[in-house]
Amino acid sequence: SRAIAQVLENAGMTREQMDFVLATGYGRNSLDGLADMQMSELSCHAKGAAFLFPNVRTVVDIGGQDVKVIEIENGMMKNFVMNDKCAAGTGRFLDVMARVLEVKVEELGDLGDKSTKEVGISSTCTVFAESEVISQLAMGTNKCDIIHGIHKSVAGRVSGLCHRIGVRDDVVMTGGVAQNHGIVKALQEQLGHEIHTTPLTQYNGALGAALFAYQKALKNK
Repeated sequence: SRAIAQVLENAGMTREQMDFVLATGYGRNSLDGLADMQMSELSCHAKGAAFLFPNVRTVVDIGGQDVKVIEIENGMMKNFVMNDKCAAGTGRFLDVMARVLEVKVEELGDLGDKSTKEVGISSTCTVFAESEVISQLAMGTNKCDIIHGIHKSVAGRVSGLCHRIGVRDDVVMTGGVAQNHGIVKALQEQLGHEIHTTPLTQYNGALGAALFAYQKALKNK
């Protein structure tokens, strides 16, 4: 509710001036009473990606807490698989790795580009991968090589999820992790498909929610 109040204040509007409010994401239940409707983030991610890329057939969304792979048909979600039981491969995983490496998470992509040697990070578990990275640092392994190995490890885990549902072009990657071009590149190599992204990948779900809300508002008039 505080977030909505802030947005309304910034826009110089009141809640009554908003025709329709749709809540999505993990926090959607907290807007009960303020939102006109709630919707799964899966549907919203599909909607947002299809708006930006009309030919999308596969959406790979890597957020802070989970990884989702969504099959799209005619602009709508047809099927999906997700990993929300383990942090490995998510934004949280990269946050932990960046902290151990003493770099900013935003720097991982550029640092990984400077790698000159293959370093394997075999553990998919966050705790074990953290131990691997600490061991590599203790052995004097270059941070850039470790980061490149982390990117390949994440891509390997995500590609496994992708193959469970099947990958068809166009492939679109959304979520904050899509800002890391090192992971986008590593996943492209793993999948053998070009991956499309946008500069504001983390807002794709919000875009989809806004599009659904707009359609509902038009119907209500």
